[in-house]
Amino acid sequence: MDANSSSITHTPMMRQYLSIKAKHPDDLLFYRMGDFYELFYDDAEKAAALLDITLTSRGQSAGVSVPMAGVPAHSATEYLARLVKAQQTVAICEQLGPTIGKKGLVERKVVRVITPGTLTDEGLLSSKRENVLAALWCDLPHWAIATLELSSGRFSAQEFDCADAALDDLARLQPAELIIGDRVTAEGVSLTGTTTHRSIPEWHFDHEQAVTRLCTLFGTRDLAAFGCQEFPLATATAGALIGYVQNLNNGAMPHVRDLVIRQPSDYLLVDPATRRHLEIEEVVAGSGGVSLIHLFDHCASAMGSRQLGRWLRDPVRNQNELKQRHDAIDDLNHDMIGETLHADLRQIGDIERIIARIALGSARPRDLLRLRQCLALLPEIEHALRDRVSKRLNQLTADCQRQPDLQQLLERAIQDEPSTQLHEGNVIRDGYSAELDELRHLNEDSSSFLLQLEAEEQQRTGIRNLRVSFNRVHGYFIELPRSRSDEAPDNYQRRQTLKNSERFITDELKRFEERALSARERSLALERNLYNTLLTMLAEHVTPLQRLAQALAQLDTLVNLSISAQRLRLTRPQFTDEAVLEIKAGRHPVVEDSLDMAFVPNDLDLDQDRRMLMITGPNMGGKSTYLRQCALITWLAHTGAFVPAEQARIGPIDRIFTRIGASDDLASGRSTFMVEMTEMAYILRHAGPSSLVLVDEIGRGTSTYDGLALAYACALDLATQVRAYTLFSTHYFELTQLPELAPSATNVHLDAVEHAGEVTFLYQVQAGPADRSYGLQVARLAGIPEPVLHDAQTRLAQLEEHNVRPLSRFVEPDEQIHLFGQMTTNLPAQFLEKIRQLEPDSTSPRDALALLYELRALIDSPDDAPALPREPDTHRVD
Repeated sequence: MDANSSSITHTPMMRQYLSIKAKHPDDLLFYRMGDFYELFYDDAEKAAALLDITLTSRGQSAGVSVPMAGVPAHSATEYLARLVKAQQTVAICEQLGPTIGKKGLVERKVVRVITPGTLTDEGLLSSKRENVLAALWCDLPHWAIATLELSSGRFSAQEFDCADAALDDLARLQPAELIIGDRVTAEGVSLTGTTTHRSIPEWHFDHEQAVTRLCTLFGTRDLAAFGCQEFPLATATAGALIGYVQNLNNGAMPHVRDLVIRQPSDYLLVDPATRRHLEIEEVVAGSGGVSLIHLFDHCASAMGSRQLGRWLRDPVRNQNELKQRHDAIDDLNHDMIGETLHADLRQIGDIERIIARIALGSARPRDLLRLRQCLALLPEIEHALRDRVSKRLNQLTADCQRQPDLQQLLERAIQDEPSTQLHEGNVIRDGYSAELDELRHLNEDSSSFLLQLEAEEQQRTGIRNLRVSFNRVHGYFIELPRSRSDEAPDNYQRRQTLKNSERFITDELKRFEERALSARERSLALERNLYNTLLTMLAEHVTPLQRLAQALAQLDTLVNLSISAQRLRLTRPQFTDEAVLEIKAGRHPVVEDSLDMAFVPNDLDLDQDRRMLMITGPNMGGKSTYLRQCALITWLAHTGAFVPAEQARIGPIDRIFTRIGASDDLASGRSTFMVEMTEMAYILRHAGPSSLVLVDEIGRGTSTYDGLALAYACALDLATQVRAYTLFSTHYFELTQLPELAPSATNVHLDAVEHAGEVTFLYQVQAGPADRSYGLQVARLAGIPEPVLHDAQTRLAQLEEHNVRPLSRFVEPDEQIHLFGQMTTNLPAQFLEKIRQLEPDSTSPRDALALLYELRALIDSPDDAPALPREPDTHRVD
């Protein structure tokens, strides 16, 4: 039987449950019953499987056993976290008041719906990662994405010219939940399995409704202040997203006070493959290293870590913004105050999310205690930031101004060690409410009153073993032994007879019982009302508190970058309007941090005329590290961080592309070679003169000749047509002839030396091409058995002796060959001359037939016809 059966024969409680469940058919309904959240019918079976809890039954309703499973209310967060991780949506149904009528039915209502993208509870969120809810919509050919982080109030939207750009941005965001309009299919959205997709009707994206909804949210007449006029699709998507959240929780979002319209030109555009290859957030499986964010994140607070993550994920192009960040790091390094500030910031807590919970009315007592501690630390932070010279630090100091009224309010209202949960009491400080103090006094003094009453009654009756006691069933009573029950005074009223005793009550004890039994309930109810009133008062200060939280998060990030600059020996990069990418003594920060030996730094020098480095050298010689470090230095410079180099001078860069590594995508039916070609195709179609392109091997997933041809053509196109800043690493040494065809390309190599059959890698970038690959020596280092190496050496000697040279072998300097070697034909010279003289447009059919006979005769008598070389294809070279 399921929950949709006729409710006529159900019990009153099950009728209530079914009516609530009907409004949330797709959600797991956590139905509060005393100290437990219960689930029934299909919900119970599903939750029992997901949570590994016992599936039982609750008697019968409508003549059928009701499947039931439950979790304790005090530990519900743990179970909710597991359900959210399983991408489940949960409706929380709470008891709202006393019993209704004689049946004892309690009023219940769904107070919130928990989805993966709308989490705000501390126990359900990752402290260092944003939890993003996104909406995707299109009006072809244009697309739009809106994002909301409910736990902080950050709200943004952006329009895109094509689906690929929108999907690239979704890959950057990795939202926990994605809202999709009906016309957008989830199958076309390639995201990780951690993203929950939810489809909503198309009318939710109506532009007029969106404008009305957003104006109501912000309390404005129009959206001119937010720059929405020129972005109707982004506005519609943002409105649909807000409507979705409001429908879930039936409430306002006072902490969402701004809508940021993102402009693609403000950011360094990076495709998902490049983010993956450079290991910005996560390492490639099996690499054993750490990500760039992991290396740099030593922030004092969780909100600082999230701010650092935003900067590192979204490198910006605005040089004024970058200058302010770099100036602030310089300023912090000047008198080494970073460690002092870091110690202060460690004590502030995650007030960004605390403020969001205050605005939503879900903040817990410990949240307010942490906010109070943060406000108390502001004078110390203000003192440390005094007399700063950088513009950004001065702005942050102004936003970190003291708020004495709020601090005093919290000091008066909240206990120094409040209970974890409000329903446990002991949250509001003594002295804040006279009525609450009186109720607490009555509750706490009941024991002394009973002892005093017991002593008085013993003396009055002369019965020394008279006792005044309490139990939950019968309340307060006076207990006498059966043998002396006849001596009970006249004002004693019999309450209960037991085998060995009699229990009585008096009017005085009844009056005390009424006061004492209700005192705790009344004090808890009053404390709850006082606490909710306090949250309402704090909610009026959300806007300045948000400025404070954002300022502290940025300050934490800048302090962290300052300390990292000292710890990792980083220097300030320089930006210029010249077409240049110049790095002196650059290093790979992650690799250097993991090494037990000194890292070998290398230079990079690209400019308007020198656009490509053709990089050769042995495996394990450092080519991949060199490519990645140049990209990471450029990336870090555009995040506002200092860089691992003695000097870095960087001109305008709009995008970074990489084609690195070899892996298949079997789930999508793509081989390693197909993945390689797809990534290369994306680069060739989207890169431009201001782009940085890294290519680490291409063409090795197919035959040698095909691979060489493809590598040659791609490199030539990058050098002559795209003209991007390009680092092209290859084992096809034939490609070292490319600079002869494309003067903007230059050969460099990673050096190595051999001694007694052993190879030593020098990791130093040198001018010119490599002279050998050291393949057998690297194979020996990898552990290939000596007999196999001996056979390989023998075969190599045979190939060299018979001049059957593999394409990957280096061409000696005195050999002059074309990129693909000479290609010959045995056709007579006269035959080719006749073809060259042919004018097809002016040749009659009769003349063409005569020419065919003449050409046939030349082929039949080729004795005096020398072979002619055929010109190689140079693919768009002028």
